[in-house]
Amino acid sequence: MKIITPETILSPTEQLSGMSIAFDTHIQAIGQLHELLEQYPDAEFIETPLHTMVMPGLINPHVHLEFSGNKETLKYGSFMGWLSSVIEHREELIGNCNEQCMAKACDDMLVHGITTFGAVSSYAMDLEVAANAKQKVVFFNEVIGSQATMADTLYDDFMSRLEASQQVQREGFYPAIAIHSPYSVHPALIKRALKHAQQHKITTSAHYMESPAEKEWLESNSGDFEPFFKEFLKQDYAVNTSHEFLELFRGKPTLMTHVVQANAQELQELSKEGHTVIHCPISNRLLGNGSIDLDQLDANHVPWIMGTDGLSSNYSLDLFEEMKIALFTHTDRDLLTLAQELLSNATINSAKALGLNTGEIAVGKEADFLVMDLQASPNEQLPIHLLLHGYNLLNIYINGNEVT
Repeated sequence: MKIITPETILSPTEQLSGMSIAFDTHIQAIGQLHELLEQYPDAEFIETPLHTMVMPGLINPHVHLEFSGNKETLKYGSFMGWLSSVIEHREELIGNCNEQCMAKACDDMLVHGITTFGAVSSYAMDLEVAANAKQKVVFFNEVIGSQATMADTLYDDFMSRLEASQQVQREGFYPAIAIHSPYSVHPALIKRALKHAQQHKITTSAHYMESPAEKEWLESNSGDFEPFFKEFLKQDYAVNTSHEFLELFRGKPTLMTHVVQANAQELQELSKEGHTVIHCPISNRLLGNGSIDLDQLDANHVPWIMGTDGLSSNYSLDLFEEMKIALFTHTDRDLLTLAQELLSNATINSAKALGLNTGEIAVGKEADFLVMDLQASPNEQLPIHLLLHGYNLLNIYINGNEVT
């Protein structure tokens, strides 16, 4: 047993002072120091600086490790320009990012306080890296392929990758399933993958309504996607409409990433089926997709959480930076309230969406938390200052063990 006594506990937005935390793999008690010492007389006491804060570790539910080698290769400004550059340089990007490159991405996330992440894996090249990561990992094996003639082959490949991930034997590694998007996955593939997910209670994720190009293609089989699909895949129409895609997910709550271009009816469907939106503001801006309307999400009772996406569409995997950008993006919302929402959505709400017992400083939760030096006593605007100032991260604990 260990005991830590910070000046402040932030969990995830409620501020407590003068309290201590007793923990092993889980948080066992929160109370006055003398009470915890009486309860656990043999506990190890952790010394901390004067103005220390403990808060939950961050959870990044959506990252693509396999493209972590990108820095100046891909084209930003529009979704189609970016996608074309991905296709043009895909072999180069994948070839240039070996296991060391992907491991560095994991370490970079850890340095920025991310104790759990969701890795969306297209090729399983990142499986060993994710399995050996210090963080908890939800490993999303991705289903992709819009051609009916290839459906059986693509499904067999997907299942072999899923089964390989299920062979990983370590605490905190959770195999999962990702459906790439409405425009890129044939409904037969989606049905089979989701049936397997439902039968085996596997967490699912998907990209949905990310760009204007996607929206126009799904709604009218026209727009910027039309020449792309005709040239590369010899397709004249979308394999799913937006409505048909959502219908396939009935009864299977899923993490839907981006959702920038969804209309009111689609948001109502997301709410009805218990889906959660992953908001990636930096990626959305770099790919020219616009900004998600948080007011519309709230009006339709659609929960949302925060993600970084991958380094193919971001300049870092720092979730604090992502939240700071969101703080400046959504200028119509009250600053403190938004900062509190962002912190909750990067911790406890992400944990709930992923089905994990973490994300807050509370008795019974897994002991995943950050120890930070605030350098001064905090005030009621701590959530804002936390996102703005990037305080020094002293220690990181995952399942009660300090990691570096």
